[in-house]
Amino acid sequence: MKVSGERVSTPSGGFNPTWQRHVAAYSLTAESLPRGSVLDVGCGVGHSFRMLAPRRTVGVDTDPAALAGQERETVVADMRRLPFDQSSFDAAVAVHSIEHVPDPGRALAEVARVVRPGGVAVFVTPNRLTFGQPDEIIDPYHHVELDASELGALCEGAFARVELAGIFGSLRYLEIFDEERHKLDRLLRLDPLRLRRAVPRQARQRLYDLLLSRNRAAPDARAEAIEADDFELRRTGLEDCLDVVAICTVGDAS
Repeated sequence: MKVSGERVSTPSGGFNPTWQRHVAAYSLTAESLPRGSVLDVGCGVGHSFRMLAPRRTVGVDTDPAALAGQERETVVADMRRLPFDQSSFDAAVAVHSIEHVPDPGRALAEVARVVRPGGVAVFVTPNRLTFGQPDEIIDPYHHVELDASELGALCEGAFARVELAGIFGSLRYLEIFDEERHKLDRLLRLDPLRLRRAVPRQARQRLYDLLLSRNRAAPDARAEAIEADDFELRRTGLEDCLDVVAICTVGDAS
């Protein structure tokens, strides 16, 4: 697949830290899921579903090309209109996916519908306070960005119980992360009036993909050294986490 900011599709070059951050999201939250069937919502290329074994997973994404070749059942569908019966799964995960729709509340309601009462749904999304600019969505593939309290409030509208946590990075990961943040800040200072907001979304996506490819094309030994073990799950200090995590329990249908 072509390099795109829409989804993580390769660990090569400078993309390995982002790839490993996604791997860690699956491995760190797997212990929160019951055994049985898991719906992997907005799964992309499905690079980490094996982290959920021995559970049976079903991958859902809007892009057939992303689902091609995955060694499991996959379904092309919009997360806001899931083609499954009520209580079809024991659990669900959505890793870096709900930020890609303008109405994530609909996606959460659909996940709550297809997960059985007492089942668990885990949502992982970039922390608005640390991802790009806390007062502006820079990533043209994101429609919404949330901090921990905002994600918690959104989930409380669909689930009986919500526990919040955060994914944090090691010092060597944060060194790379902070450098990318500084590059972004320098670039944004060239547009102090924020005229970028008037550029059509598709044009911003093409430019974003071009800059992403150029900035991460060169080999980087530090990036290649990052592993899933460079990330940990914590339940305190969530304002500083990389990704916010909501571990949600589905209530009784009655």
